[in-house]
Amino acid sequence: MAKGYWVSAYRTISDPEKLAAYNELAGPAVRAAGGRLLARGGRAVAHDAGMAERTVLIEFDSFEQAVAARESEAYQEALAALSDGVERDFRIIEGLD
Repeated sequence: MAKGYWVSAYRTISDPEKLAAYNELAGPAVRAAGGRLLARGGRAVAHDAGMAERTVLIEFDSFEQAVAARESEAYQEALAALSDGVERDFRIIEGLD
């Protein structure tokens, strides 16, 4: 079974306090859903039309598990705390099997 991944690229962070509140809730929600944080922030080199922005990569055992984690009540609470504090590109992708 192919793994699932959350990929988040933060275009702008307009409210660091909202991001901090989100992080407090999102971390436990993701772990409870079986997610494993692989990368958060850190160094990045952007090419082509890319931007060297804060990027987060989370791995799940399956694509379905990744989708369910995003829809979970605990993660929805985290999203409510984040609100309009950031502009980000959030994707759930299926890995290669």
